[in-house]
Amino acid sequence: METVCFIASGTGRSRRESPRMSSPSVLRKDGFLSFQTSKYRLHYYETPSGLKFVMNTDLSVSNARETLQHIYSNLYVEYIVKNPVCVLGHNLDSELFSSRLDAFIRALPYYSPRAA
Repeated sequence: METVCFIASGTGRSRRESPRMSSPSVLRKDGFLSFQTSKYRLHYYETPSGLKFVMNTDLSVSNARETLQHIYSNLYVEYIVKNPVCVLGHNLDSELFSSRLDAFIRALPYYSPRAA
């Protein structure tokens, strides 16, 4: 199985946060969707084929499922799966996918670049 992480910084869990992940409050009828810490919310989407998409946001974003589904169906499938040069199971190496993903993320209403 392949995991695609769009924003991977800060995803480590402390021992104090670990029980929150396994609590029933983070499980929905659709399965695990997200969990939050005091600083960020991690959103999770798994395709029927087992491909996993993960995205971190600030706490104001309650649900990014539609965003992750859009990334999968409109970007990943179009620019990775249908690209004969991209080999599934290997590193994603598509400038077109990267640029379209970047443009999509920057256009989200809850996107806000942080100063370095």
